[in-house]
Amino acid sequence: MSQGRDNKGLSALGNKIPYSTEYAPEVLEAFENMHQENDYWVRFNCPEFTTLCPITGQPDFAEIRVSYIPDVKMVESKSLKLYLFSFRNHGDFHEDTVNTIMKDLIKLMDPKYIEVTGFFTPRGGISIFPYANYGRPGTKYETLAQQRFASHE
Repeated sequence: MSQGRDNKGLSALGNKIPYSTEYAPEVLEAFENMHQENDYWVRFNCPEFTTLCPITGQPDFAEIRVSYIPDVKMVESKSLKLYLFSFRNHGDFHEDTVNTIMKDLIKLMDPKYIEVTGFFTPRGGISIFPYANYGRPGTKYETLAQQRFASHE
């Protein structure tokens, strides 16, 4: 544990928590960024993400990547794992899933910048890789979001 980090209010960290089988944004928890004076990237990779096709009920598999530049709050990693697991029985299209994850994390943390990419495995011979990003309006991070979006492959 990092010296000086306050874990008050974090219920998932260090505790046995049941996995939700339904979409559960309420499990997300945040803690204070101890380095608010610095701009730096935080990246999470979830290579075993699953959700359901809302039409067929078939499972969809993906790697979800979340990258962000924190401000005051940061997402606690175990709560993020529980949150991402909650999509397991949730039916949504790939693009909706990526945008939902990004919006839930914005609501939780109010980051300076965030991007979420879903690398979904092929179904019917086609892969889908939705990408969504956000930069705080009226700041250099809004410009960063525009630049990264324009250059995204």
